[in-house]
Formats: sequence, C-alpha cells, structure tokens
Amino acid sequence: MVRFGQLPGDPGAVPAQPGWAGIRTLTLRDYFVDPSRQGPLLVDRHLLILVTVGHGTQEIDFRTYPCRPGSLLWVRPGQVVQHGGQGGLDAVLVCWTPQTMRDLDVSPIGPPFAAGFWQLAGEDEDAVINEVSQLVVDCQRHRGGALATDLLRHQLAVLLLRLALLPRDPADPAAVPAPPHTRNGGPDGTDPTGTFWRLRHEVERSYGQTRRVEDYAGRLDCSVRTLTRACLAATGRSAKQVIDERVALEARRLLAATDLSVAEVGRRLGFPEPTNFGRFFQREVGRSPGAFRAGLPGRIPAVQG
Repeated sequence: MVRFGQLPGDPGAVPAQPGWAGIRTLTLRDYFVDPSRQGPLLVDRHLLILVTVGHGTQEIDFRTYPCRPGSLLWVRPGQVVQHGGQGGLDAVLVCWTPQTMRDLDVSPIGPPFAAGFWQLAGEDEDAVINEVSQLVVDCQRHRGGALATDLLRHQLAVLLLRLALLPRDPADPAAVPAPPHTRNGGPDGTDPTGTFWRLRHEVERSYGQTRRVEDYAGRLDCSVRTLTRACLAATGRSAKQVIDERVALEARRLLAATDLSVAEVGRRLGFPEPTNFGRFFQREVGRSPGAFRAGLPGRIPAVQG
C-alpha cells in the first residue's frame, strides 16, 4: 500500500518527520512541485492544509473542495488526497502522525474517519492563522529536547481544539454532529446520533471482515432495527447502505492510489471472488473497477487483474 512516508523515495512520501516531535510544517508548493506527486495519494498521517495564496481546488476522498486564501482542509490517515494542479495555489501544510497526539486529550476534534473543510473568516481566520504561523516558527527554531517536544505537541493540541469550535459546512458529508464522549473518549450511544457514530467506529474497524448489519448489531449490543433507525436519522440512508458505502470508498481509495490488482483489492475487502467484487463496485459506484481506475486523471497506470 503506497502511503505518505512509507517507503524512502516513494512519490507519496512526506520528508521524514523530526523523531523528537512527530510534527512537520512545509508548503503545498514545495511538496507538489514534483510531477510524480500529481496523482491520487493515500496518506498515513494527518495533513492540515491552510491556503495562503491563489485559487484552485483540492480533492479529498474524491470530493472536490474549492480553495482560496483562508480555506482550511484536514486530511485524515487513510484518506486519498489529490492536488488540483493549479500553479498559483499555495498553502501551509502541518503534518503529524497518529501517534503524535495519542496521550493528549483532544477527543472533541471529531471522528477519525471524517475529512474537514472550513472557509475561515474574521476572528476565526485570525486565530487559526496565528496558531499555524507560530507552529511553523517553532518547528524551525526548535530541533530537539523534551521541552520543545511538549511545546509543539501542545501548540498543535490548541490548534485542533480551536478547529473543534468552528462551525461545519452543512453540505459537508462529515457534518453530522459527533455525539458526547465518555471519559475514555468513546461516543455515547444513548441517543440515535450516538448509536450512528458507534456504528461508524465499528465499521471503521471491521469493514474488511463483514458487511452484514446483523454482525454490527451484535457487536454493539443492539437490534438491526435500532441501527437502521439511527442511520436514517443521521444520514437518510439505511445501516446497510452506510456499511456498503464505506466498503466502496475503501475500494476507490485502493484502486486510485495503489497498484494492487482489482482482484487483490476485492480480497482485502472480503470478496474472495473477483466477479462478486465487480458486481458490488458496479452497483455502488456506477462503473466497473477497471473503468474507474482507468478514468482517474494523473494516475500512473496500475496493474490490472
């Protein structure tokens, strides 16, 4: 699986993170100046993209976001990002690994599988720009030591908590409000919204093993009817549709950003027979896996199977 930072010299690799902090800042222009990085990239770390100059687009998980100064995008590990290719567009990137913030309580930042997009303005824009600017300066000034590590991690935590207070665009697919959290960081399942997010978290762990609503209901100790009601209330789609959409999304990610054969992508997602995977993908996406892969702009041709 091709991801940022996984293999030295890989087109999708972010330059090595400072081992003492796990946080790095760079510019969008510096990263995407290499033509080999123009295609879809599957990331293994968090990327905050704060647009500073120009107009253009960025794509996260096959959704296109219009960008201009003040646009802020949050790409999560496991998502696919693609630069729109506009030469005049530039941004500050803040990158960090999932392990970097593990022991800091920043649970209000939202579910780990949701992208984020904000068009900042006014005091919100000023505050986020100030936080990001200071983080850039301190990443350059401090190159080691326990105090510097704590400083950068807590600065990032403040930035993430600031983002948690920003209103979400109702048109954003990730805008379903996250439920209250328990003391250990898990979502509260006592209301339909909480049940929906409990399902989403369980699907995130298990989509490669099962697509049966009954299996998820058993794991969450509730009925199929309860799961379906919760999903309909949160998204207007049934629990089965929510599960299948997540599997289809992962299929698109792997087809777009790796050289795995179509058959191997299907096997990873629980389809031993390629024909069954092909029928599933055609139903969910509207194209065959091969046609989807062939139609991706900027993609280096991949192994077919």
